[in-house]
Amino acid sequence: MASANRCIAQLSRNLVAQPLRPTSQLPQIAFLSSQQLRCASVGKGAHSENAAKYKRKDQGSTQKKKKARSTFIQYDLRDAEQFNLCDAMQYIRAFEVGRLPTSSKYEMHVKLRSIKNGPAIRNRLRLPHPVKTDLRICVICPPDSAAAVQAKKAGAVLVGEDEVFDLIKEGKIEFERCICHIDSLQKLNKAALGRILGPRGLMPSTKMGTVVKDVETTVREMVGGSEYRERLGVIRMAIGQLGFSPEEMQKNIKAFMEQVKKDIAQMSDRISKDIHEVVLSSTNSPGFSLNGEFRGANSVPTKDMTAETF
Repeated sequence: MASANRCIAQLSRNLVAQPLRPTSQLPQIAFLSSQQLRCASVGKGAHSENAAKYKRKDQGSTQKKKKARSTFIQYDLRDAEQFNLCDAMQYIRAFEVGRLPTSSKYEMHVKLRSIKNGPAIRNRLRLPHPVKTDLRICVICPPDSAAAVQAKKAGAVLVGEDEVFDLIKEGKIEFERCICHIDSLQKLNKAALGRILGPRGLMPSTKMGTVVKDVETTVREMVGGSEYRERLGVIRMAIGQLGFSPEEMQKNIKAFMEQVKKDIAQMSDRISKDIHEVVLSSTNSPGFSLNGEFRGANSVPTKDMTAETF
């Protein structure tokens, strides 16, 4: 007991004898000002907000991205106003008032339900009533051969091999179609004209039916023929002159639609294509969606829509 009392007394003396520590040696956190405390709290809050923001980004990156469309957008035709052929031609002619019947042309636009990266439809068609009859055709074949004689007889404006190659290389391309006899194909490939004729769509190819054996028949079919090609899910082609009667337009449209349906049927079963809408327009008019009918009860008589009454 006495020893315990001695220890307590000694401890008390030590505490009394020890001097007080100056405030400068105390922990600095005890003397932070109120402004410093607010700054510290704000910094902590900003850090928390940034952390939350990055956390949300990380969470969003784990979500699945929206897949891009593989097909072209098609609108519901039930909400669109459609016209019969005679009414559409009457409205289009109103936009072409003051122009010659041969200066502008009717144009057909066939919109397809199709995938974006699928094969495109491309073909050539001779309409019952040709739109353009002054087509200039070039035939690449030996100049002294029977094919050259047949080509000139059929209406080709340029026939030959080396002379034709030189004109093309000089930039003198004064023709709208070019076909090649099968015997001159190797010589055409050596001439390396693909960079010149390719961008213009004039390079002969077996796929397009412009590398042939029977030059005369091909030239006769090509005079007055029209080419069409699918681009971005739409096939566009000149279908008639403004001076055509509704009956002539009907025959051309029927022939064109039948050929397009054949092109679709010849494609692979794995490729899905279908006709969604048919639109008729002209060089200077908007498009009019067709409903498939020839004329309506209140349509203008077809005899009043001839070239003489244009």
